[in-house]
Amino acid sequence: MPNNQFSKGELYSFITGKASTAIARRLQKNFKQNGVDITIEQWSVLYHLWKQEGMSQQELCNATFRDKPSITRLVDNLEKLKLVKRVSSKEDRRMNLIFLTDTAKRLQERTMELADQTLNEALLGVGEKEIELCKSVLHQVYDNLK
Repeated sequence: MPNNQFSKGELYSFITGKASTAIARRLQKNFKQNGVDITIEQWSVLYHLWKQEGMSQQELCNATFRDKPSITRLVDNLEKLKLVKRVSSKEDRRMNLIFLTDTAKRLQERTMELADQTLNEALLGVGEKEIELCKSVLHQVYDNLK
């Protein structure tokens, strides 16, 4: 017998990621209210570049769980906003490496503070043990399916 304690309706809600969607919407709202004019999708690309600048578009695909056309579109739009620049790889000129502009580097602290604020709002009333258990379960689910 499977270890499934969800009714079909609950499972559907779980799969659609209601909590994830709610957090993303709140973060987008917090960005807008604070004059940060980027989307959550763009922010997720910047987030990974703040951790490791000079990633290839394929590495960004892997890091953000997006496909190549989505990353290409996101990088195009970030380039139009003058937040990133593409640089041809010295090893393989067919590959572009993505680098942050000074403008994007200045956005990091402000957007990370807003992300922390949003997570604090989302986790209000949730204990540390519950958070750790949830993280553990979600990591296990991911590992089971990757």
